[in-house]
Amino acid sequence: MPAPFVTTAVGPTALQPREDAATAHRMARSAASTTGAQLSTEAFSHWLRKRRSAHRFHVDRIPFDALQGWSFEEDTGNLVHRSGRFFSVEGLHVTHEQATPRQWHQPIIKQPEIGILGILVKEFDGVLHFLMQAKMEPGNRNLLQLSPTVQATRSNYTKVHQGADVKYIDYFVRPGKGRVLADVLQSEHGSWFLHKSNRNMIVEAVGDVPLDEDFCWLTLGQIGQLLHRDNVVNMDSRTVLACAPFPDTATGALHSDTELLSWITAERSRHDVSTRRVPLDALPGWQRSEESIDHEHGRYFRVVAVSVQAGSREVSGWTQPLFEPYGPGVAAFLTRRIDGALHILVHARVEGGFLDTVELGPTVQYTPHNYAHLYGDERPAYLDEVLAAGPDRIHYEALHSEEGGRFLNAESRYLLVEADETTAPLDAPAGYRWVTPGQLTSLVRHGHYVNVQARTLLACLRASGAAA
Repeated sequence: MPAPFVTTAVGPTALQPREDAATAHRMARSAASTTGAQLSTEAFSHWLRKRRSAHRFHVDRIPFDALQGWSFEEDTGNLVHRSGRFFSVEGLHVTHEQATPRQWHQPIIKQPEIGILGILVKEFDGVLHFLMQAKMEPGNRNLLQLSPTVQATRSNYTKVHQGADVKYIDYFVRPGKGRVLADVLQSEHGSWFLHKSNRNMIVEAVGDVPLDEDFCWLTLGQIGQLLHRDNVVNMDSRTVLACAPFPDTATGALHSDTELLSWITAERSRHDVSTRRVPLDALPGWQRSEESIDHEHGRYFRVVAVSVQAGSREVSGWTQPLFEPYGPGVAAFLTRRIDGALHILVHARVEGGFLDTVELGPTVQYTPHNYAHLYGDERPAYLDEVLAAGPDRIHYEALHSEEGGRFLNAESRYLLVEADETTAPLDAPAGYRWVTPGQLTSLVRHGHYVNVQARTLLACLRASGAAA
């Protein structure tokens, strides 16, 4: 007979709870508080204007031959930096085998390093406050927006650019400086980045935190108020905020968690997607001029170059390429109350840059300009339903910038739109599922399940007060 399993007793302090329910409730308490201990929401706009006037910010479009340190490789035409770091612009060929096979070619950003998007939190008067930064990004139309405490690539915080130190980085890379409340690898835009992930972190500070003049402490409720304003809270802040643990008050859902995970696995299995990096100068349908790389039909996006002056950044001046979409995007969740529980309609999206074929995205995630030439059933599902929604059905709406460090004037109108059985039946079509906000929050605890646009909408959903 096998020997019995023997355990050795250890001290009573060896184990700790596997789940920290208290943190989720502390987050909820911060979300319910719209009165900050350090800065009022009413005074925020004045504070942000002061930070904007305190530094010199300027962005100019330039031709490619005015880029400093960047060049097109002779053999591939890829746009690369002489250091071999930062990122490169290459070509991508995507083949998607499905009922109607399709393929396409496009420029893509290749940036293999994993950056840190981190927010430092600390209690004031018993309420968690979030340390947010007024940060300039060259692609933002209004340049200065509210970013995480730390928003840095590995090249930034290891000082490849030989610039100044990244403020507060020690809290996220040195154990013992704080207590980790959330830490997960999340994808960036799968349509424009190839296999790009960032570490999304929320860390509670231990001890006093010196306050730099470009930073401010805000409650989650205050940030929620600011999420109702156009182009104030940047994309990197939104994705980190979506990763915050939150209590789930819903006791049921249309589909169980096991059914939902099985459906995601099935969606990933049924989509056969292959990607192949190709030379940038060998992309069918794309044309390079002195100042841009454009699609022949004037759709999707273009690659351009800019010169940047920014007094508050680690490096005060530089040049770089940026991707510029043709027109604003629309990202929306259709919502329904099912037996009293709020549900949102997610879409299992295929994007060429995803690591794992499919991630859950919004019901609608499109740039309408790219589909203006299509009619009827050729147009994307639910797009016209969202575009035609009246004010009585729109429960949240704001214009938010996408990643301003790589994209120029990339903005999307984010919406939560109420639907009914006629417009969005519970028996959702292939590729779509009704889920609760709590189920989406659970999935966000794990990497590469929920895309960056859906994470933004999750943060906005909490800000709207309709997540329960």
